[in-house]
Amino acid sequence: EALGLKRRSLETEAAGWLEVLHPADRDRFRATLDGIIEQRRGRIDQDFRLRAIDGHYMTFNLRARPVVGADGEVVRCIGTLIDVTGERIAAERLLHDAVRDNLTGLPNRELFLDRLDQALTFAKMDESLKPTVMVIDLDRFKQVNVSVGMGVGDSILLTVARRLMRLLKPQDTLARISGDQFGMILMSERDPERITTFADTMRRSLRAPITFAEKEVFITASIGLVLPGQEQSKRSEVLKDAELAMYYAKRIGGDRIEVFRPAMRQQKIDHVSLEGELRHALERNQIFMRYQPIVRMHDRAIGGFEAFMRWRHPTLGEMAASDFLPVAEESGLILDLGLFALEHAARQLGQWQRLVRVDPPLFMHVNVSSRQLLRHDLIQDLKAVLARNAVAPGSLKLEVTESLVMENPEYAAVMLARIRELGAGLCLDDFGTGQSALAYLQRFPFDTIKIDQRFVRDSAKGAARAARPIIVGSIVSLAHQLGMEVVAESLEREAEATEMGRFGCEYAQGVLFGEPLTTEECRALFEPSTPKDRRRAA
Repeated sequence: EALGLKRRSLETEAAGWLEVLHPADRDRFRATLDGIIEQRRGRIDQDFRLRAIDGHYMTFNLRARPVVGADGEVVRCIGTLIDVTGERIAAERLLHDAVRDNLTGLPNRELFLDRLDQALTFAKMDESLKPTVMVIDLDRFKQVNVSVGMGVGDSILLTVARRLMRLLKPQDTLARISGDQFGMILMSERDPERITTFADTMRRSLRAPITFAEKEVFITASIGLVLPGQEQSKRSEVLKDAELAMYYAKRIGGDRIEVFRPAMRQQKIDHVSLEGELRHALERNQIFMRYQPIVRMHDRAIGGFEAFMRWRHPTLGEMAASDFLPVAEESGLILDLGLFALEHAARQLGQWQRLVRVDPPLFMHVNVSSRQLLRHDLIQDLKAVLARNAVAPGSLKLEVTESLVMENPEYAAVMLARIRELGAGLCLDDFGTGQSALAYLQRFPFDTIKIDQRFVRDSAKGAARAARPIIVGSIVSLAHQLGMEVVAESLEREAEATEMGRFGCEYAQGVLFGEPLTTEECRALFEPSTPKDRRRAA
């Protein structure tokens, strides 16, 4: 009756059953009957899918036993059919929920690890199979959740999942392995160069703005990947190495791809113990500042500096900010460290401006984190710092990244305007890495922009290489029209400096002009100089 078939229509030969059985169940049904007939004994207790009269399939439990005739052969089977469709659906739902992410429907961490295990096993048996493992972590997603709400945060995760899935082929796997972290097993690409190109396509697709309630949210991701053919043999090792590469990408500033290198394991730092030590580092005077010269293009004289935080760790030695600021961001210590950097940079700038009286005055760039910019306390902190330290108006420049500004453009515009009103300068770092158009610059009160190093390096090929001078020229031209000065950063070769000067950049920064220096080393740049050349870099 449940199937809508005529009464006793299944009281027929096995061939009659085959017509209504699901195609995938027919071989199993035949094998079960053949076993009963051959052994002339036994019982059937299995689930089969049968087609209802309207075409859909229902699951029934068949319990039957053979009836043996006088000649010892099986005459027929008798038994019962019980509709277990509801129970099967519930069981499948439980199984689905056990291995699938409830929000996105993607495989969860457990299923991802199982598929990774299979991929590695098959790769050992077939050299043509070369799985690449990636870990994709959304940058500053916690702050986005706080600013836009959990509901919108979930919608962002769904959008991210859809964008990534559109790039994959059937043999690839995408999983949500934690809150804002996705795992990928890429089987469709084997060549390392094509793999990294694919990863960059993913990164760029995630940077496209997501619109909610007429507001644009900008998301970036840090991607770590383990290329096929590396030494890992266990799934846990492969995933751990991909995560390690991802954390390296995040430490450098996020919105980038890092390929795992074995040396990363030796440099790994225990974040838990590091956080505990970092809490005492300020009071123990272990945190200090270094300053990298920023020179004028036309005469190579020092125009100012960028302040970099360092940690003189008692056992690990001098640590760069990229090694401990991610820990500070997660723990909230970034606020104290950020104020420390602001205070010391302003104090040092005031001293150098009194030592070297030039026009325009020396300037100082200080990096601002996302957590600092999101807090209203930054305005009060900056006001107090400027009150305590006499520096020329606009010469203490707060430096923010393009991705940070584009996270919440409306809020950023208000905060940056208030910062300028207090008498501080503003520099946009890494311009050209994010989603903002050139014309978008006029919305924000920056007085300086830094061109991203990828435009400094002439490493592009084909059409991209031909377009590079046009892009750089457009950036510099528009910046000048908006009254901004331009810094070319990460310069390593004289040819790069010459080219950037030809494009019209006023300032340059990089190892070509000096590594980040101690206070004493910077002072030595000024004191032995003649009045004419006292600002020229040594």
